[in-house]
Amino acid sequence: MKNLIQLGFATLLSVTFMTAKAQSKDTENSTLWEVSGNGLTQPSYIAGTFHIMCSQDFEIKPKVLKALEKSNHFVMEINYTDPTEMAAMQKMYQTDKKLSDQLTPEEAKELDKVLADYGTDLKKMDNSSSQALYALISMKALPCPQTEIKLYEIELLQNALKNKKKVSGLEKVEDQMTSINKAYDLKAVIGQLKMGKEYEILLKKMITAFKKEDLQSVYTLFKNDKIMNAGQEKAMLTDRNKNWVEKMPEMMKKESAFFAVGGAHLMGENGVIHLLRSKGYTVKPVSSL
Repeated sequence: MKNLIQLGFATLLSVTFMTAKAQSKDTENSTLWEVSGNGLTQPSYIAGTFHIMCSQDFEIKPKVLKALEKSNHFVMEINYTDPTEMAAMQKMYQTDKKLSDQLTPEEAKELDKVLADYGTDLKKMDNSSSQALYALISMKALPCPQTEIKLYEIELLQNALKNKKKVSGLEKVEDQMTSINKAYDLKAVIGQLKMGKEYEILLKKMITAFKKEDLQSVYTLFKNDKIMNAGQEKAMLTDRNKNWVEKMPEMMKKESAFFAVGGAHLMGENGVIHLLRSKGYTVKPVSSL
């Protein structure tokens, strides 16, 4: 369970660190999208996910499971079946330089005070990375114990493995960590920690919207300027989306692929849906299969 929770924290970074400007003209909403045309001999699918939530809120729509069943290839942001990637993920929670050595005495004292709200202190967290610090927000924002946490991608992965699907990832852990570190240094993460209660409120609203398959509202909720500025958005969302969309055509050309990525990656002018349409693909919301 501990390893799965860490996976959840890693994937939650992807959704928590995302924002963009909503487009009022984009009223299409669904957690599942079909990709066809542009030379494809069979459709592929994109599922917008909500990486981690409590079991009481968790549900994978039947149409999503049916789309996965119809596909040959299951593709996540990161391939959790790759031992090398899992080893890299474990390392991302550690640091070669103590947190206290990266801060002034005053800043260290302030962080220690902030960490008290998360049930820990700087002494216990001093050898952790800034990503590990951010994971504390995830833990506090979820209104349930660890034993009741569900990981959307892991549930899909288990289904894919059970049905002997090919599994791969759109990026490496190293790529994702490079994006996160480019967008958020230690002091920026501390600033996010101070927003603990605001994240609880935001997460609750996002989950409510996601359960209604309203990815547009999930996307819009990330407009909060306290979470992300333009530069951070480029590093965490836009650049990654563009990199993924360059890899997806080859995957879809070979066989029917099922992509599972954080829901906020789909929407907006730099979202996966718009970028694929710009390449000539037909991308449409799926109401049922």
